[in-house]
Amino acid sequence: MTIIQSFDEGKFKHLEGELLDVTQMAAVSAARAAGHGDKNAADEAAVNAMRKSLGDIRGIKTVVKIGEGERDEAPMLFIGEEIGNGSFQIDLAVDPLENTNATAKLGPNAICVLAASNPGGLLSASDGYMDKLVVGPKVAGKINIKNSVEANISIIAATLNRDIDDLTITVLDRDRNQELIRRIIATGARAQVIADGDLIPGILTCISGASTHALMGIGASPEGVVTATAVKMLGGEMQAKFWPRNEEDKNRLISMGIDLNKVYNQDDLAKGDHLIFCVTAVTSLSTATKHILDGVSFFGGGAKTNSLLITKGGIEFISKTHILDQTEFDRSRSEYRL
Repeated sequence: MTIIQSFDEGKFKHLEGELLDVTQMAAVSAARAAGHGDKNAADEAAVNAMRKSLGDIRGIKTVVKIGEGERDEAPMLFIGEEIGNGSFQIDLAVDPLENTNATAKLGPNAICVLAASNPGGLLSASDGYMDKLVVGPKVAGKINIKNSVEANISIIAATLNRDIDDLTITVLDRDRNQELIRRIIATGARAQVIADGDLIPGILTCISGASTHALMGIGASPEGVVTATAVKMLGGEMQAKFWPRNEEDKNRLISMGIDLNKVYNQDDLAKGDHLIFCVTAVTSLSTATKHILDGVSFFGGGAKTNSLLITKGGIEFISKTHILDQTEFDRSRSEYRL
Protein backbone atom coordinates (compact mmCIF):
# COMPACT_ATOMS: atom_id res chain seq x y z
CA MET A 1 0.00 0.00 0.00
CA THR A 2 1.34 3.43 -0.98
CA ILE A 3 1.22 6.08 1.72
CA ILE A 4 0.83 9.59 0.34
CA GLN A 5 2.23 12.22 2.66
CA SER A 6 0.54 15.59 2.71
CA PHE A 7 2.65 18.68 2.15
CA ASP A 8 3.49 20.49 5.39
CA GLU A 9 2.29 24.03 4.71
CA GLY A 10 3.49 25.26 8.10
CA LYS A 11 7.02 24.03 7.47
CA PHE A 12 6.98 25.64 4.03
CA LYS A 13 5.85 28.98 5.44
CA HIS A 14 8.66 28.78 8.01
CA LEU A 15 11.11 28.74 5.08
CA GLU A 16 10.15 32.26 3.97
CA GLY A 17 12.85 33.90 6.07
CA GLU A 18 15.49 31.30 5.26
CA LEU A 19 14.89 31.54 1.52
CA LEU A 20 15.05 35.30 1.77
CA ASP A 21 18.45 34.85 3.45
CA VAL A 22 19.53 32.94 0.33
CA THR A 23 18.88 35.86 -2.03
CA GLN A 24 20.35 38.29 0.50
CA MET A 25 23.64 36.39 0.72
CA ALA A 26 23.77 35.99 -3.05
CA ALA A 27 23.25 39.74 -3.41
CA VAL A 28 25.98 40.59 -0.88
CA SER A 29 28.42 38.33 -2.72
CA ALA A 30 27.50 39.71 -6.13
CA ALA A 31 27.70 43.28 -4.84
CA ARG A 32 31.24 42.72 -3.56
CA ALA A 33 32.19 41.51 -7.05
CA ALA A 34 30.31 44.35 -8.77
CA GLY A 35 31.99 47.25 -10.52
CA HIS A 36 35.08 45.29 -11.56
CA GLY A 37 34.10 44.81 -15.20
CA ASP A 38 33.73 41.03 -14.97
CA LYS A 39 30.12 39.89 -15.24
CA ASN A 40 31.07 36.20 -15.08
CA ALA A 41 32.89 36.66 -11.77
CA ALA A 42 29.87 38.45 -10.31
CA ASP A 43 27.55 35.72 -11.59
CA GLU A 44 29.79 33.00 -10.15
CA ALA A 45 29.87 34.79 -6.80
CA ALA A 46 26.06 34.90 -6.68
CA VAL A 47 25.72 31.25 -7.74
CA ASN A 48 28.25 30.03 -5.17
CA ALA A 49 26.60 31.99 -2.37
CA MET A 50 23.12 30.84 -3.36
CA ARG A 51 24.17 27.19 -3.56
CA LYS A 52 25.99 27.41 -0.20
CA SER A 53 23.08 29.15 1.53
CA LEU A 54 20.54 26.65 0.22
CA GLY A 55 22.73 23.80 1.43
CA ASP A 56 22.88 25.36 4.89
CA ILE A 57 19.09 25.19 5.40
CA ARG A 58 18.53 22.21 7.67
CA GLY A 59 16.05 19.46 6.94
CA ILE A 60 15.24 20.27 3.32
CA LYS A 61 16.16 19.13 -0.15
CA THR A 62 15.81 21.69 -2.92
CA VAL A 63 15.43 20.66 -6.54
CA VAL A 64 16.19 23.20 -9.27
CA LYS A 65 13.33 22.89 -11.75
CA ILE A 66 14.32 25.82 -13.89
CA GLY A 67 17.59 27.69 -13.86
CA GLU A 68 20.18 29.18 -16.15
CA GLY A 69 22.67 26.37 -16.47
CA GLU A 70 22.97 22.79 -17.62
CA ARG A 71 24.83 20.10 -15.73
CA ASP A 72 28.06 20.55 -17.70
CA GLU A 73 28.12 24.34 -17.30
CA ALA A 74 29.32 24.66 -13.69
CA PRO A 75 29.10 26.77 -11.59
CA MET A 76 25.57 27.49 -12.78
CA LEU A 77 22.65 26.12 -10.80
CA PHE A 78 21.62 23.52 -13.35
CA ILE A 79 18.20 22.11 -14.10
CA GLY A 80 17.67 19.00 -11.98
CA GLU A 81 20.34 19.89 -9.42
CA GLU A 82 19.53 18.76 -5.90
CA ILE A 83 20.87 20.67 -2.91
CA GLY A 84 20.61 19.36 0.63
CA ASN A 85 19.67 15.90 1.86
CA GLY A 86 16.70 16.62 4.11
CA SER A 87 13.35 14.87 3.97
CA PHE A 88 11.30 17.97 3.18
CA GLN A 89 11.49 18.70 -0.55
CA ILE A 90 10.79 21.98 -2.30
CA ASP A 91 11.17 22.92 -5.95
CA LEU A 92 13.00 26.04 -7.10
CA ALA A 93 13.16 28.39 -10.06
CA VAL A 94 16.28 30.53 -9.73
CA ASP A 95 18.04 33.47 -11.27
CA PRO A 96 21.12 33.88 -9.06
CA LEU A 97 22.06 37.17 -10.72
CA GLU A 98 19.83 38.91 -13.21
CA ASN A 99 21.44 41.74 -15.16
CA THR A 100 25.06 40.64 -14.99
CA ASN A 101 26.13 43.38 -17.39
CA ALA A 102 24.89 46.08 -15.02
CA THR A 103 26.58 44.36 -12.09
CA ALA A 104 29.94 44.40 -13.88
CA LYS A 105 29.58 48.14 -14.48
CA LEU A 106 27.98 48.90 -11.09
CA GLY A 107 24.88 49.95 -12.98
CA PRO A 108 21.26 49.78 -11.79
CA ASN A 109 18.69 46.98 -11.67
CA ALA A 110 20.83 43.95 -10.81
CA ILE A 111 18.97 41.47 -8.58
CA CYS A 112 19.16 37.99 -7.05
CA VAL A 113 15.93 36.02 -7.26
CA LEU A 114 14.33 32.70 -6.45
CA ALA A 115 10.87 31.21 -6.38
CA ALA A 116 9.93 28.13 -4.39
CA SER A 117 6.97 25.76 -4.45
CA ASN A 118 5.72 22.43 -3.23
CA PRO A 119 7.08 19.51 -5.33
CA GLY A 120 5.74 19.60 -8.88
CA GLY A 121 4.60 23.19 -8.51
CA LEU A 122 6.98 24.81 -11.02
CA LEU A 123 7.30 24.07 -14.70
CA SER A 124 10.55 22.30 -15.50
CA ALA A 125 11.84 23.47 -18.86
CA SER A 126 14.90 24.38 -20.87
CA ASP A 127 16.84 27.53 -20.10
CA GLY A 128 15.56 29.05 -23.33
CA TYR A 129 13.19 31.84 -24.33
CA MET A 130 9.50 32.64 -24.33
CA ASP A 131 7.24 35.33 -25.75
CA LYS A 132 5.58 37.02 -22.76
CA LEU A 133 2.58 39.18 -22.01
CA VAL A 134 2.06 40.26 -18.38
CA VAL A 135 -0.63 42.55 -16.95
CA GLY A 136 -1.96 43.45 -13.52
CA PRO A 137 -5.11 42.29 -11.70
CA LYS A 138 -7.46 44.86 -13.25
CA VAL A 139 -6.65 43.66 -16.76
CA ALA A 140 -6.38 39.94 -15.95
CA GLY A 141 -8.69 37.80 -18.05
CA LYS A 142 -9.12 40.40 -20.77
CA ILE A 143 -5.96 40.22 -22.89
CA ASN A 144 -4.72 37.46 -25.20
CA ILE A 145 -1.17 37.00 -26.45
CA LYS A 146 -2.65 35.81 -29.77
CA ASN A 147 -4.22 39.23 -30.27
CA SER A 148 -2.36 41.89 -32.18
CA VAL A 149 -0.18 44.22 -30.14
CA GLU A 150 -2.53 47.05 -31.06
CA ALA A 151 -5.60 45.15 -29.86
CA ASN A 152 -4.06 44.28 -26.51
CA ILE A 153 -2.95 47.87 -25.91
CA SER A 154 -6.46 49.10 -26.69
CA ILE A 155 -7.91 46.57 -24.24
CA ILE A 156 -5.48 47.61 -21.51
CA ALA A 157 -6.28 51.29 -22.01
CA ALA A 158 -10.04 50.73 -22.01
CA THR A 159 -9.94 48.46 -18.95
CA LEU A 160 -7.83 50.91 -16.97
CA ASN A 161 -9.90 53.86 -18.22
CA ARG A 162 -6.79 55.55 -19.57
CA ASP A 163 -5.78 57.11 -22.85
CA ILE A 164 -3.37 54.96 -24.81
CA ASP A 165 -0.70 57.63 -24.56
CA ASP A 166 -0.88 57.31 -20.76
CA LEU A 167 0.29 53.68 -20.92
CA THR A 168 3.84 52.45 -20.35
CA ILE A 169 4.72 49.09 -21.93
CA THR A 170 8.05 47.53 -20.95
CA VAL A 171 10.09 45.57 -23.53
CA LEU A 172 13.60 44.14 -23.56
CA ASP A 173 15.92 45.90 -26.00
CA ARG A 174 16.75 42.98 -28.28
CA ASP A 175 16.83 42.59 -32.06
CA ARG A 176 13.99 40.09 -31.79
CA ASN A 177 11.77 42.73 -30.14
CA GLN A 178 12.44 45.72 -32.41
CA GLU A 179 9.31 45.30 -34.54
CA LEU A 180 7.22 44.97 -31.37
CA ILE A 181 8.74 48.20 -29.99
CA ARG A 182 7.97 50.01 -33.22
CA ARG A 183 4.34 48.89 -33.13
CA ILE A 184 3.91 49.85 -29.47
CA ILE A 185 5.17 53.35 -30.18
CA ALA A 186 2.94 53.60 -33.25
CA THR A 187 -0.16 53.11 -31.06
CA GLY A 188 0.78 56.17 -29.02
CA ALA A 189 1.75 54.19 -25.92
CA ARG A 190 5.15 54.73 -24.33
CA ALA A 191 7.70 51.94 -24.76
CA GLN A 192 10.06 51.57 -21.81
CA VAL A 193 12.91 49.79 -23.56
CA ILE A 194 15.21 48.12 -21.03
CA ALA A 195 18.73 46.82 -21.57
CA ASP A 196 18.41 43.73 -19.37
CA GLY A 197 16.09 42.05 -16.91
CA ASP A 198 12.37 41.68 -17.67
CA LEU A 199 11.53 39.83 -14.46
CA ILE A 200 10.81 42.76 -12.13
CA PRO A 201 8.96 44.84 -14.76
CA GLY A 202 6.57 41.93 -15.20
CA ILE A 203 5.86 41.84 -11.48
CA LEU A 204 5.50 45.62 -11.29
CA THR A 205 2.48 45.43 -13.59
CA CYS A 206 0.70 43.91 -10.58
CA ILE A 207 1.69 46.65 -8.11
CA SER A 208 -0.53 49.72 -8.08
CA GLY A 209 1.35 52.96 -8.69
CA ALA A 210 4.41 51.29 -10.22
CA SER A 211 3.68 52.96 -13.59
CA THR A 212 4.21 49.79 -15.60
CA HIS A 213 1.02 48.73 -17.37
CA ALA A 214 2.24 45.69 -19.30
CA LEU A 215 5.31 43.65 -20.13
CA MET A 216 5.58 42.38 -23.69
CA GLY A 217 8.16 40.62 -25.82
CA ILE A 218 10.59 37.74 -25.93
CA GLY A 219 12.78 37.10 -22.91
CA ALA A 220 14.36 34.23 -21.02
CA SER A 221 12.16 31.38 -19.79
CA PRO A 222 13.76 30.99 -16.32
CA GLU A 223 12.76 34.57 -15.53
CA GLY A 224 9.34 33.79 -16.96
CA VAL A 225 8.67 31.01 -14.48
CA VAL A 226 9.90 33.15 -11.57
CA THR A 227 7.73 36.05 -12.74
CA ALA A 228 4.72 33.73 -12.95
CA THR A 229 4.98 32.77 -9.27
CA ALA A 230 4.74 36.39 -8.16
CA VAL A 231 2.09 37.33 -10.72
CA LYS A 232 -0.07 34.41 -9.60
CA MET A 233 0.08 35.45 -5.93
CA LEU A 234 -0.62 39.09 -6.81
CA GLY A 235 -3.67 38.29 -8.92
CA GLY A 236 -2.27 39.39 -12.29
CA GLU A 237 -2.09 37.47 -15.53
CA MET A 238 0.85 36.16 -17.50
CA GLN A 239 0.64 34.48 -20.90
CA ALA A 240 3.64 32.95 -22.62
CA LYS A 241 4.61 30.86 -25.62
CA PHE A 242 7.96 29.13 -25.76
CA TRP A 243 10.20 30.57 -28.48
CA PRO A 244 12.90 28.16 -29.72
CA ARG A 245 15.79 29.89 -31.46
CA ASN A 246 16.72 26.88 -33.57
CA GLU A 247 16.08 23.18 -34.12
CA GLU A 248 18.22 22.23 -31.14
CA ASP A 249 16.10 24.43 -28.86
CA LYS A 250 12.94 23.05 -30.42
CA ASN A 251 13.94 19.41 -29.94
CA ARG A 252 15.07 20.00 -26.37
CA LEU A 253 11.79 21.70 -25.44
CA ILE A 254 9.75 18.94 -27.02
CA SER A 255 11.81 16.31 -25.20
CA MET A 256 10.94 18.04 -21.92
CA GLY A 257 7.23 17.87 -22.68
CA ILE A 258 6.76 21.49 -23.77
CA ASP A 259 3.90 22.11 -26.20
CA LEU A 260 5.22 24.73 -28.61
CA ASN A 261 1.71 25.62 -29.76
CA LYS A 262 0.31 26.14 -26.27
CA VAL A 263 -0.20 29.47 -24.55
CA TYR A 264 1.00 28.95 -20.97
CA ASN A 265 -0.44 31.10 -18.19
CA GLN A 266 0.72 31.77 -14.64
CA ASP A 267 -1.12 28.68 -13.37
CA ASP A 268 0.65 26.48 -15.91
CA LEU A 269 4.09 27.90 -15.16
CA ALA A 270 3.60 28.02 -11.38
CA LYS A 271 0.83 25.54 -10.62
CA GLY A 272 1.87 24.97 -7.02
CA ASP A 273 -0.58 25.63 -4.20
CA HIS A 274 2.28 26.83 -2.00
CA LEU A 275 4.60 29.51 -3.39
CA ILE A 276 7.29 31.90 -2.16
CA PHE A 277 9.00 34.63 -4.17
CA CYS A 278 12.16 36.40 -2.97
CA VAL A 279 14.25 39.12 -4.61
CA THR A 280 17.16 41.14 -3.21
CA ALA A 281 18.62 44.12 -5.04
CA VAL A 282 22.35 44.01 -5.78
CA THR A 283 22.30 47.53 -7.20
CA SER A 284 19.56 50.15 -7.03
CA LEU A 285 16.31 48.85 -8.54
CA SER A 286 13.99 51.29 -10.28
CA THR A 287 11.81 51.91 -13.32
CA ALA A 288 11.95 55.01 -15.49
CA THR A 289 9.76 56.86 -12.98
CA LYS A 290 9.73 54.84 -9.72
CA HIS A 291 12.39 53.77 -7.22
CA ILE A 292 11.75 50.26 -5.92
CA LEU A 293 14.70 49.02 -3.81
CA ASP A 294 18.13 50.26 -2.75
CA GLY A 295 21.08 48.08 -3.63
CA VAL A 296 23.54 46.47 -1.20
CA SER A 297 25.55 48.94 0.86
CA PHE A 298 28.64 48.04 2.86
CA PHE A 299 29.97 49.37 6.14
CA GLY A 300 32.76 48.27 8.46
CA GLY A 301 32.01 44.67 9.39
CA GLY A 302 28.73 44.33 7.59
CA ALA A 303 26.26 45.09 4.83
CA LYS A 304 22.69 46.24 4.42
CA THR A 305 20.29 44.58 1.98
CA ASN A 306 16.86 45.49 0.66
CA SER A 307 14.46 42.80 -0.50
CA LEU A 308 10.96 42.04 -1.64
CA LEU A 309 9.10 38.98 -0.33
CA ILE A 310 5.84 37.91 -1.98
CA THR A 311 3.62 35.19 -0.52
CA LYS A 312 -0.08 34.43 -0.33
CA GLY A 313 -0.17 36.98 2.45
CA GLY A 314 0.93 39.82 0.16
CA ILE A 315 4.08 41.89 -0.36
CA GLU A 316 6.73 42.79 2.20
CA PHE A 317 9.57 45.26 1.64
CA ILE A 318 12.39 44.15 3.94
CA SER A 319 15.60 45.95 4.90
CA LYS A 320 18.16 43.95 6.84
CA THR A 321 21.54 44.71 8.38
CA HIS A 322 24.01 41.81 8.24
CA ILE A 323 26.97 41.58 10.61
CA LEU A 324 29.44 39.54 8.61
CA ASP A 325 32.02 37.16 10.01
CA GLN A 326 35.18 38.29 8.27
CA THR A 327 37.03 35.14 9.32
CA GLU A 328 34.71 33.18 7.03
CA PHE A 329 34.93 35.57 4.12
CA ASP A 330 36.84 34.19 1.14
CA ARG A 331 37.53 37.31 -0.90
CA SER A 332 38.68 35.30 -3.90
CA ARG A 333 35.25 33.70 -4.22
CA SER A 334 33.23 36.65 -2.88
CA GLU A 335 31.26 34.54 -0.42
CA TYR A 336 29.82 35.82 2.83
CA ARG A 337 28.35 33.80 5.64
CA LEU A 338 26.39 35.13 8.56
